[in-house]
Amino acid sequence: MTADEGPRVPAPASAGAETRRRVSAGRWKMLAILLVCAAPVIASYYTYYVVRPEGRTNYGTLITPLRDVGTLGTPVTQAADASGHAAAAAGQPAAPARSGGVASLHGRWVMLVVAPGACDAGCRQRLYEIRQVRLTTGKDRDRVERAWIVSDDAAPDPALLAQHEGLVLMRSDAATLARLLPTDPGTAVTDHIYIVDPLGNLMMRFPKDADPNRMKKDLAKLLRASRVG
Repeated sequence: MTADEGPRVPAPASAGAETRRRVSAGRWKMLAILLVCAAPVIASYYTYYVVRPEGRTNYGTLITPLRDVGTLGTPVTQAADASGHAAAAAGQPAAPARSGGVASLHGRWVMLVVAPGACDAGCRQRLYEIRQVRLTTGKDRDRVERAWIVSDDAAPDPALLAQHEGLVLMRSDAATLARLLPTDPGTAVTDHIYIVDPLGNLMMRFPKDADPNRMKKDLAKLLRASRVG
């Protein structure tokens, strides 16, 4: 380079290369956001599945591999449920129910009960237990939802529903329930209480006639291990 020549300026990157760089950077940012959102739930699973101090056990049965049950159930409000059955009795088409299923509760831990609309003594006991267990979580209760999936076309008793304010009511057919919800040998889906994580994955099943105090301890561990919800 002669004394009269100035410093050479590098040629600018092509428009195509710049576009690819921006797309790549955007993808990495999106991945980082997803990891941040999922990290608390991943941490809770790590605590349960990997970090298991000697002498520490969980009461509920962990579901492996995880099952995505976000599409399970069709949510209905109590009013919609009652009007729908009244319309059917009158020979008129019922209004369509809201869509969403368990996925509509995304971001919350869900205690799930399955039972026919008639809801026998065992069903009523399980509804009572999930209500009480949720109350024991204290300041964390807003992170926990309760859901009842009605396994037939019967309308639940309005008086019963009035006892369980905040209970999310859904419907599903028996075949779908049997496919997505595993059971203990010799039991049915209606015998269990299930836990669904904030990402819509079925992660735990409690045994038939479960001990509410031990359920409470398992749920408390999950809430401590995860800050999602």
